[in-house]
Amino acid sequence: MKVAILCGSVYGTAEEVARHAKQILEAGGHEVWLNLRGGLDDLLAFDADAFLAVTSTTGMGELPDNVQPLYYALRDTLPDWRGRPAAVIGLGDASYGDTYCGGGMQMQELFAELGLQEVLPILKLDASETVTPETDAEPWLDRLITALIR
Repeated sequence: MKVAILCGSVYGTAEEVARHAKQILEAGGHEVWLNLRGGLDDLLAFDADAFLAVTSTTGMGELPDNVQPLYYALRDTLPDWRGRPAAVIGLGDASYGDTYCGGGMQMQELFAELGLQEVLPILKLDASETVTPETDAEPWLDRLITALIR
């Protein structure tokens, strides 16, 4: 299966989680697209069968700057991806209350607007509880691989 990873990262932690997810998905037999500066044309050319968003949260619960152009391009064009599997990993700090993992929840809402089917509940990685988010994501990523096979 061709899996596109959309990544929003400010300080590099979400990027590390995305790169680790790419390795795990590839080891599971999937072809993976991860381009931190990739635009809509690059994503459409890949013609993904499934989608994974890995994003941190910035400001008042917003997406990082590097993923915003792709996010808005997807919202403006709404490609017909109905029924394709999708999942989200959100990174944040629970001490921020209502905005905790806001970037991940924005991607979750976008995926719903695109008609993508959420195959696993959002994984929220709390910076106040972990120093190894890429390792903490591994059990969830293993479940994602299983969910993509179905």
